[in-house]
Parts: sequence; C-alpha cells; structure tokens
Amino acid sequence: MNPVKHVAIIMDGNGRWGIKHKGSRNAGHRAGLNTVEMVINECFKNNIKYITLYTFSTENWKRPKKEINFLFNLLETFLVKKIHNLIEKKIKLRFIGTIKTLPAKLKKLLKESELKTRDGNELQVNIALNYGSKNEIINAIKLTVKNQINITKKNIEKNLYTNQIPDPDILIRTGNTNRLSNFLLWQLAYTEIFFEKKLWPDFKNHDFKKILKKFKSLKRNFGSI
Repeated sequence: MNPVKHVAIIMDGNGRWGIKHKGSRNAGHRAGLNTVEMVINECFKNNIKYITLYTFSTENWKRPKKEINFLFNLLETFLVKKIHNLIEKKIKLRFIGTIKTLPAKLKKLLKESELKTRDGNELQVNIALNYGSKNEIINAIKLTVKNQINITKKNIEKNLYTNQIPDPDILIRTGNTNRLSNFLLWQLAYTEIFFEKKLWPDFKNHDFKKILKKFKSLKRNFGSI
C-alpha cells in the first residue's frame, strides 16, 4: 500500500462546464469551488497532508480581463468567507507563484490569509497563483547562484516554492486534456499521473477515492526493478 502524502491537481474544465450548463464561463468557476471543498474534505478523511491546486497560471493572463477579474474576486470572496473555517480545521494556506505582480488588494489578502493560518498542522493547501513552473525553476537557479553555492539538485530544490514539503505522489488533471501545462515540472518527475475526462465541477468524491485506491495498489520502482 503506497501512502499518499501530497496530491496535486490541475482543475481543468470550469469554463467549458459553465458554458454547457449555465451559458457562462464564470458560472463554471464558481461551481468549481464546490469540488475544491470536496477534495479538501477527502484529504482529511484519507490523512493526506498536502494538496496543491493549480488556480491561475502565468499563461492565464491571455484570458479576457473580465474573466481574470472575476477569478480574483472569487478567490477574495472565498478567503474572506472561509478563513475562520480554515483556521478551525487547522488548514495552512500557502500561495505559490509570482505573487508580487498581483493586484495590491489581492496580494494583501493573500499575505493576511497565510499569516492567520500559519499554525495549521492538519493539512497544507498550496494555491498556485500566477504560477509557471519554468519561471520557478529559473528563479531557483538564480537564487542558487546568488547565494554562491553549487548548482546541484539538492540546492535547486531548496529554492523551489515547495522546498519544505514532499513532491506530489499523485497528479490529477480533469477536463480530458493530457498535458502538464507548465505545472510543477520539476516536482512531478516521479509522480503518478491520472488524466480524467470529467470537467472539474463534475469530479466527485467517488472519482477521487477511485484514484487513491488505484495509486495505493501500484508497484512503484523509481528506476529499480
């Protein structure tokens, strides 16, 4: 039985779900929050300590400004409404990505949310926001050089956003798209990848449980026989 410490998720398909069911991409983003809460609850039930959610990529700035603003407002509303619940459940929030270039109001709220949840020790939720893995790796190499230490695998990993947590055991991507889309490219080297046809709002707890069950039965060699 393989233990699951860290699950990473590319939450794809919100916009398509919204168009199909509500005639609005934004409605799909709102519906996707229900799936986020479901997955967090399942992590608690299965003693999973880390989850990383791909929320907004460095490439997502190509989307219409109205949609981007809606996404940021949706995140702000979620944090304001749910922060006390997160604290009670001992959930630690961590925002990874190029946070410094985000709108000032959102940036302030992210810092406050991290501070308020810093003592959470039951589950760490990493929210990848304005995140791009290639930028992360370049930044890690630059920091390694700046600190005048040798460029080694270990030293680069010390400067990644995820430096204090284990690499993902599982990556789930919904939305019937089979690619990584510049997400955790370094960290996913030995991660088991599950591509799901369902759009993110349609992804249910039994789908998540099925993946966990399959993962636990896998034989993982990590290069050996």
